[in-house]
Amino acid sequence: MVDWNLATATATRLVRQGPEVSRDEARAVVAELRRHAKASEEHVRSFTGLEPRGPQADTPVLVVDRPGWIRANVAGFRELLVPLLKKMHERRAKAPGGMVLGAVGGKVAGVEVGMLLSFMASKVLGQYETFAPPTAELPGAPGGGGGRLLLVAPNIVHVERELDVPPHDFRLWVSLHEETHRTQFTAVPWLREHLEGEIHTFLAETDVDPSTLLERLREVGQAFAGSRDEEEGAGGRSIVDLVQTPAQREVLDRLTAVMSLLEGHADYVMDGVGPAVVPAVGEIREKFQKRRQAGAGRLDLVLRRLLGLDAKLRQYRDGARFVRTVVNQVGMDGLNKVWTSPNTLPTRAEIAEPADWVARVHRSADA
Repeated sequence: MVDWNLATATATRLVRQGPEVSRDEARAVVAELRRHAKASEEHVRSFTGLEPRGPQADTPVLVVDRPGWIRANVAGFRELLVPLLKKMHERRAKAPGGMVLGAVGGKVAGVEVGMLLSFMASKVLGQYETFAPPTAELPGAPGGGGGRLLLVAPNIVHVERELDVPPHDFRLWVSLHEETHRTQFTAVPWLREHLEGEIHTFLAETDVDPSTLLERLREVGQAFAGSRDEEEGAGGRSIVDLVQTPAQREVLDRLTAVMSLLEGHADYVMDGVGPAVVPAVGEIREKFQKRRQAGAGRLDLVLRRLLGLDAKLRQYRDGARFVRTVVNQVGMDGLNKVWTSPNTLPTRAEIAEPADWVARVHRSADA
């Protein structure tokens, strides 16, 4: 249903070249990022009070280039989308000529996925790949399906040069953010399974009937075409928002709340640890925030809106405010009750009103 090899080939062919560095400079960047990733473990654990446990406590750290990030994410997509693609395959196999059309559609889908990944590959600084496949997809990368931490070296170098900030400080600052994500999943064993279950529920509700999907996509086009302002196109919604069923919207509300928590927590930790180990943390945060908000131009703004990347930026902001407010009210130990079970995760409404989460979770705990 998706030609994954074509997706990889398309993305790696279209992705922009990274910044110019010599071979020796590249080796030095990779070595420093690995040292920072290791040092970040203790910084994050001491600050948050979270301790990785279980068989997935020691997940690998990989420093990759843009094509390496693409290959890793294609592998992750293949793993995560298995239920949906199986459903589509079964539907298409029953239709006259469905398998032939499926082969053609797989090529088209492969190109589209590749184009998306080529755009994203130059934007991502790092990523905790939660749904890593059970077998290694990158040279020297352990498999096992337990997650792995990716640091995208050329993107980190590009941004530190663009912001004109101390490279050592910026690389450690980014490593702290990504290590926080790794700690979240390795210290909270149920979190990965919970997220995977929510995503599979979302995909199970996907209507694979072509006529229905076409009608939804037509609505998307009309919504964006009718907008006078890029910044408020389709009421501030992305393509993902507009093609949902009502059941999917409920799932997405829960996923949005969890992702806001995870991203906001990582932002709070990287800035909280920062002053002790990253002397330029104030300068870096100020410049980085301006860069996040500015975008790179008209096309970049449109793509960010269509792909829902603006929503991700709101997750950083809203989630960090939630974490900061809760810590101010009940301390870090009080915040860590959020990791007790899926029932103690904040709702989307509670992300906006942290006091409601504190009242619900801490009142019940006290009772």
